[in-house]
Amino acid sequence: MAANNCNQSRIWLCSCRWLTAGTLFAVLTTGGAFDAVAAHGRNYRDDPIPTGWSVANNDYLQEHHSVSGQLLSEAATTHSSTVTSPATPDNADTAAPSFELTPDPNFTAPLPLPSQPLPAPGVDQLIDSVLGRPQQPDFDTYRLGPGDSFFVNVRQFPDLSFQATLDIQGNVIVPLQGVVSFNGLTIDESEALITQVYDQYVVDPDVSMTLVAQRGVEVTILGEVVRPGYYPLGAPQIAAALLSAGGTTHTADLRSVIVQRRLPDGQLLEQNVDLFTPLKDGEALPDVALQDGDVIMVERLDPEALDEYDRTLVSRSTLATPTVTVRLLNYGNTGSLSAIDLPNGSRFVDALVRAGVNPDASNLSQIALVRFDETAGRAVTITLDGNDAFRGIPAENPPLQQNDVIIVNRSLLARVTYALNTFTQPFRDVLGFLLFFDSLADSADNLFAP
Repeated sequence: MAANNCNQSRIWLCSCRWLTAGTLFAVLTTGGAFDAVAAHGRNYRDDPIPTGWSVANNDYLQEHHSVSGQLLSEAATTHSSTVTSPATPDNADTAAPSFELTPDPNFTAPLPLPSQPLPAPGVDQLIDSVLGRPQQPDFDTYRLGPGDSFFVNVRQFPDLSFQATLDIQGNVIVPLQGVVSFNGLTIDESEALITQVYDQYVVDPDVSMTLVAQRGVEVTILGEVVRPGYYPLGAPQIAAALLSAGGTTHTADLRSVIVQRRLPDGQLLEQNVDLFTPLKDGEALPDVALQDGDVIMVERLDPEALDEYDRTLVSRSTLATPTVTVRLLNYGNTGSLSAIDLPNGSRFVDALVRAGVNPDASNLSQIALVRFDETAGRAVTITLDGNDAFRGIPAENPPLQQNDVIIVNRSLLARVTYALNTFTQPFRDVLGFLLFFDSLADSADNLFAP
């Protein structure tokens, strides 16, 4: 019987090799003997405990919870000694004889427990793992920002589905996780991020994300537009932006419309958009989706490129200013300067008709069209034959531009020509040009007397 108990004890001790780091042992080395206590093991309740071996209570296990598997390995190696089953009055005759405990050479001690709990993966680490290597940014990629709304659908777990709008900092509250930043992420990146977040809590989440509402777009428009400034857009398109600013001027070069975009990381993107070539070829305009904060710069047309640039075509498009304002000076010997608004792309005859000029009752052989040359800073006078213009001769019927001045009265034309020839100081800008003609209208009767 004693031999059987000894064998059972040896077998039971050797069977402890399967215990992992999650299994706790309490080792007492008192008087050359110890009690082996097994707890928290997956199969410890299935192992037979030899007669005479005692299992500690729960308080004992909690008290020695910090003893690691490494301590067991060190104790087993250091204290290779004679082990004796404790004898009690009830089993004094059957107490197990002493035997020598030899460590198993194949036993690998588990790693020690960490001194502090390991933190769960944070959102920043998840974002880094989702983004991986930084992608080359481009204008075709839409990135989320404050005001965007999206819906997340988790098919197996509908309770985890949610809809949210990014706050002013680009954050939303994700169920189970809490506050997560989506600012600057694409839809695909956001979907992958939510998948990894939920993967911490459920098995293989199937996540799909849809952009429900896009944030409002406000852009800055500069350069050759009628009213440069900062504008909210109903549609995030370049054409809508140009119309919000009153359209392009007659000096705008639609071959060079620059769009600038500042990314959340501070990187500046810039794209040159050609709007003239599609107009000339009758094709659709480039579809560049503007985003909040974009800057649009319309370049000025180089005077040397006028031969290859059709201003008339541009003026009749929806990109240019819809109307032009021309001034008619002293028609009918009234000495007044009247402003006429015409659709952009109108010609010389259109202004005469709007002013009520009767080609049968008026002498229209000499009519002056005065235009401000911004490059030279001076006024340029073109003498036209109104009669030929009404007959449809193209050379006598040029397209009008913003702030053109038409002088119909022949006597006043001579005086204006004299004044322009004697006015040697260049005009500073178009405003000075217009003020000059305002002063002419106010003193038309005596200012230019011979």
